[in-house]
Amino acid sequence: MHHIAFVPFVGFRVCSAELREIGFTMPSLRHRGVAVSELPALGVLTLAGMMPGNWTSSYHPARASVDELVEQVIAQRPTIVAISALTASIDEASQFSQSIRRAGLKTVLGGLHATTCADDVEEHFDAVVIGNGERVWPSVVRDAERGSVNRRYSAPNDSTPFHWPMPRFDLLGDRVPRYTLQTERGCPLACDFCAASRLLGSFREKPAANVAAELAAINQFAPQPLIELADDNTFAGRRDPRQLCELLAASNARWFTECDWRIGERPLLLAQMAAAGCVQVLVGIESLVFRYPGMGAKRTELARIITAIEAIQEAGIVVNACFIVGADGETSASIERLVEFLLQIPAAEVQLTLQTPFPGTALRRRLLREGRLLAHRGWRYYTLLDATFHPDLMTVDELEQKFRWAVEQVYSIEARRSRNVIRREVWQRNPSLRKHRSIQLTTS
Repeated sequence: MHHIAFVPFVGFRVCSAELREIGFTMPSLRHRGVAVSELPALGVLTLAGMMPGNWTSSYHPARASVDELVEQVIAQRPTIVAISALTASIDEASQFSQSIRRAGLKTVLGGLHATTCADDVEEHFDAVVIGNGERVWPSVVRDAERGSVNRRYSAPNDSTPFHWPMPRFDLLGDRVPRYTLQTERGCPLACDFCAASRLLGSFREKPAANVAAELAAINQFAPQPLIELADDNTFAGRRDPRQLCELLAASNARWFTECDWRIGERPLLLAQMAAAGCVQVLVGIESLVFRYPGMGAKRTELARIITAIEAIQEAGIVVNACFIVGADGETSASIERLVEFLLQIPAAEVQLTLQTPFPGTALRRRLLREGRLLAHRGWRYYTLLDATFHPDLMTVDELEQKFRWAVEQVYSIEARRSRNVIRREVWQRNPSLRKHRSIQLTTS
């Protein structure tokens, strides 16, 4: 019998000591950090669902490479340890892998960062998976059984039929605050700051039968689950959304997802989503000073977007309006205008991040050509909250200081109270919440 230990590096990270202190003292930021850390790592759970019958599996979500985690995994004497990490946690994952390898065990790394930076990370792991792990995972498992894995496994990036394995939700145990479920992969749009829309292949929508089976599996552990859809832009494809909404409604779930503002111009869809248990959507407005290439039909005038946000919330669905600070054209004055706007925006939630040139994005390629990346700031700074590039109209220090000031204003007690009022009013209109008064929700 063989054993595999799945170790995803999860959770909220920030390098700036000042921002960490702000996060500790501001409840809305603290709640979001907790929510992020609670989300199960769907990628490794999906690979776990592909393991053959002569293997056992275990799941070890990690916030850091601590000695206790290393000892826990080594004690199981796994045939191989499968690790996933985002850019900000790749250094911790590499450190963990080195500790595991010193014990004579083999490690394999996968994910977006592994796909884009295989040359940088492969010295720390026995194997690196590039692209869709599902396509090459059977080969990884067969080689591990034989006692030797290849240095790299590269999945084809094409439009051949795609297999959607059933994730091993049972590995999470029976006390999971929320679940993750994917109904599509990628995004039809190609915003140049986004790596997820293209790196793992073309945009694909999961068949309804697979979604239904996964919801049924989740319902075995939670009859009224909280689910965050691990989609980049739900309802942006061409499929009829009614069937997906009907499946979610039948699962008795309350769910969150990411959409673009255009759902606000589809009143029938909004009604279907709210009735099906949708309680919040994250909507990327991005920047008030810069129009990112690749946004396609998502790019329009601000007034139209605000009208759409109001329509979404009128349907009983909270909007988390997301903005990127630091794009080209940003100045201290423009950040002040953004803060003034955010303190009046009708959205019940607001998310502020710093522009971050992640590996694999058009944004990173452009800033690299222009010599604007901060070479002294490694991957651990790629948190969405730390500066990693030279702004065009500000110094790095000016951008960081002004961003911290903006965070303090936008997440102040007064601003939070105002948004709490909006959120309560929105959720009072949500038909699925009216049917389930006993369900308590907090910000995601």
